[in-house]
Amino acid sequence: MPTTFGLLASMAKPKLNSSPLFFASLIFIVISSFIHGVSSQFELDELSWLDEKEDEVAMVQSRHASQRSCDFTSGKWVYDKSYPLYDSSCPYLSSAVTCQKNGRPDSDYEKWRWKPDGCSLPRFDALDFLGRMRRKRIMLVGDSIVRNQWESLVCLVQSVVPTGRKTVTYDGPSMAFHALDFETSIEFSWAPFLVELKKGAGGKRILHLDLIEENAKYWRGVDVLVFDSAHWWTHSDKWSSWDFLMEGNSVMRNLNPMVAYEKGLITWAKWVDLNLDPRKTRVFFRSMSPRHNRENGWKCFNQREPLGFSSHPHVPAQLVVLQGVLRRMRFPVFLQDITKMSSLRRDAHPSVYAKAKGQEEKQHLRDYTSDCSHWCLPGVPDTWNEMLNALL
Repeated sequence: MPTTFGLLASMAKPKLNSSPLFFASLIFIVISSFIHGVSSQFELDELSWLDEKEDEVAMVQSRHASQRSCDFTSGKWVYDKSYPLYDSSCPYLSSAVTCQKNGRPDSDYEKWRWKPDGCSLPRFDALDFLGRMRRKRIMLVGDSIVRNQWESLVCLVQSVVPTGRKTVTYDGPSMAFHALDFETSIEFSWAPFLVELKKGAGGKRILHLDLIEENAKYWRGVDVLVFDSAHWWTHSDKWSSWDFLMEGNSVMRNLNPMVAYEKGLITWAKWVDLNLDPRKTRVFFRSMSPRHNRENGWKCFNQREPLGFSSHPHVPAQLVVLQGVLRRMRFPVFLQDITKMSSLRRDAHPSVYAKAKGQEEKQHLRDYTSDCSHWCLPGVPDTWNEMLNALL
């Protein structure tokens, strides 16, 4: 059967007939060819990612522009009593993020919903998500803040899965939540640099800027990949994450961290370009999660509500480097920019409530470490996952 475009091309050659019967015939032929034409495998694969709610959110945050777009990055936090979407009794939460269980006295930080300017972010529907992700693997790759997001996503879906039909398995640096009836897995793979960090002579930590396969072997065969790598690159002085850097046979100690970060990202980008098929795998790179660590880590302590706006929004150097690398890739990686929206939420970190406190300890909270990097759950990472769900 000739293609639709072939039919149209052949019709264009003779002088057009202006009769109503001719135009009626033309419309019938075009519609019939669309209905009965044979789609290519690429088209079938692309259509498999669509669903009935496509019109609800038409937005792609990437270097590929969308004709109908909604910028999820610009908006405000609005108080919504119908949130959160789960509570801290979710069995998959680590104790460091269960701020309510650890004694945090307020809970309003759980009830703020992100409202983009000029559009809406759909409320997370667990059954709808699992239905669309049936027989698929979703993997989040990165550091402990990515695990923060993984725990959020698992808690968002787990309540609709019967107790005997869900399980968690472990494989090296990876863990996976399985919704058995949907044949869906939501996985986390530990790789804070994406590239390889190895122990060398004398126990020295060597970050290999051009090696990645030891981590990347866990990413093969995954349908949806969400990457993040930012925080570990900026640890300095006694908190530095490596002793030496290597690229090929070159050993470096005092390389600018952002130069090292770019080299590591280029290694990751080359692996994605060479090893993944955009018809089979969707790839997202989540931007840097902001920290509120100024004033010796106490900037987030006792905060009760979001900032209304940021008069001078700070663009992290990591985001600038990441954008440059993504622009040069062949593979269509979608940049999920959560930095600006999250920077307004200094109220949503664990602060001193990363561990449970007794009555005596509560009287001396200033003696404890304040975590202004990770996020209480339920909380801000739930919004990241609502955005991810919309993009999928």
